[in-house]
Amino acid sequence: MDIRVDDLSGGQVIGLIAEHLQGMAEDSPPESMHALNLDGLKKPEIAFWCAWEEDELLGCGAIKELDKEHAELKSMRTAKNHLRKGVARYILSHIIQVAISRGYKRISLETGSADAFIPARKLYEGFGFTYCGPFADYVLDGNSTFMMKELLSRDKNMSSLKSLL
Repeated sequence: MDIRVDDLSGGQVIGLIAEHLQGMAEDSPPESMHALNLDGLKKPEIAFWCAWEEDELLGCGAIKELDKEHAELKSMRTAKNHLRKGVARYILSHIIQVAISRGYKRISLETGSADAFIPARKLYEGFGFTYCGPFADYVLDGNSTFMMKELLSRDKNMSSLKSLL
């Protein structure tokens, strides 16, 4: 599995983002859907990666810099044909490593509270994310769940990330 920075211009990537937005729309009411579209993901404060196996897109993920010490996890998605193969774990581990290398002290996320989001919440719990209140511009919303992870020293986090893969 190869993780690469992506410019969101390729057909497979555009298709995966469309699948992601459709999935979010199916499981979240419009006022509680916080997924970014292609234009939103192309903003300078966002870094976006894709996981590939040869020419096949496996999944994607991004972080948005909120400030110099705090980033938000965005757009985590595994392609339908690659669910339950460890793609999300691999991408999340990569994103956390990048966040640590950039000097962020914390990474936060918003995900859904519906049952469809249980696998995502379990993944994040397994990486040490804990439940918290709204952050950045989010507000309390019964359809949203907020989580965060404090990022410790590079060495301590790297050894704990390796044990999760």
